[in-house]
Amino acid sequence: MAQDQDRTTAGGNKPKPANGPGSAGQSAKDRSKAQSRSISTKSPAGKGGKPGAKPGPGGKGGAGGKGGNTPRSGARPAPAAPKRRASGALIAWGAVGLIVVVIAVLVIVKLTAGSTNNANAPYTPVTPAPASVVHDVTNIPLSVYNTVGVTSPTVQVTPPIITSGQPPMTLNGKSPAMFYYGAEYCPYCAAERWSMTAALSRFGTWSGLKVTASSHTDVFPATHTFSYHGASLTSPYLEFSGVEAVSNVPTATYYTSLQNPTKEEQNILTKYDSPQFIPGATAGQVGFPFININNLALVSGPSYSPGVLSGLSWSDISGGLNDATNPVTQAIVATANYMTASICVGTKGQPGSVCSSPGVEAAAKALKLS
Repeated sequence: MAQDQDRTTAGGNKPKPANGPGSAGQSAKDRSKAQSRSISTKSPAGKGGKPGAKPGPGGKGGAGGKGGNTPRSGARPAPAAPKRRASGALIAWGAVGLIVVVIAVLVIVKLTAGSTNNANAPYTPVTPAPASVVHDVTNIPLSVYNTVGVTSPTVQVTPPIITSGQPPMTLNGKSPAMFYYGAEYCPYCAAERWSMTAALSRFGTWSGLKVTASSHTDVFPATHTFSYHGASLTSPYLEFSGVEAVSNVPTATYYTSLQNPTKEEQNILTKYDSPQFIPGATAGQVGFPFININNLALVSGPSYSPGVLSGLSWSDISGGLNDATNPVTQAIVATANYMTASICVGTKGQPGSVCSSPGVEAAAKALKLS
């Protein structure tokens, strides 16, 4: 069983309501945290003609029947006007013009769909991430990382939980490693992915990143974010595995399934997303998002509220990441510095240009890792 959660406010995992999805008396946040609940999949009624409207009257020779151009009895019909043959060149150019218009309309529709969310749509489709967005989030200036450190004056940022005495994580036979478990519909995952994408880009190269948005009917609806379904990180420093358990496409009771964790990943979830390591967690329940950095640092729930991203497009968020005074940037970068400092313990301080930077050292000090 999986649910999304808000560690900063609710204190950990909450079980699914006993009365089932959408039980009366549940708050919006509790409904958000339930694994299964009723999701309306009906789209708003489209525009159409008036109900019961009758078709226009018909008749011989014209729209109204009487009064049409019917020839008089015995009268000789007027000779038909000679038909003009259209020029072949005119027809050809007309066809070309029509094709150009159709292509232009399709391009406009595509661009519009990719840049905005239709408030009446049931979900935001998953599409390849724009190159400009990927560039901005994976090339945040070092000066911004160092200026922000772990300071976010207007947005509360919760550091990861640090464990002790745990062996390094191994995934696919490689160590150190980092594991993420989340869902595309989850608004808390949506916020966390911005920081995670930035932090991991300091250790490797992303490929196959997608963009989408969280559920349109959950709390913090339609929060713009990435999806890791089909994405991968190539790194000489650590092994990363990201699992999106379910999509943001609603069904009658939940969302469509995407990925299942491997046996190795499930063992990590069972052991570390538990009351032994996560305060307030419920045995047998797995929260969204859950991040395990080399069995050293654990993130269960959001590091900061998705509300700071409300109303912002992918380009709005990524385009502001070069401004250390931007509150959104401060939340994303402070969280990324915490993640980076935790990863650097497993990589033994490599790469040095990242792990020895003032922003990462500030995070390591705050987490008592140095």
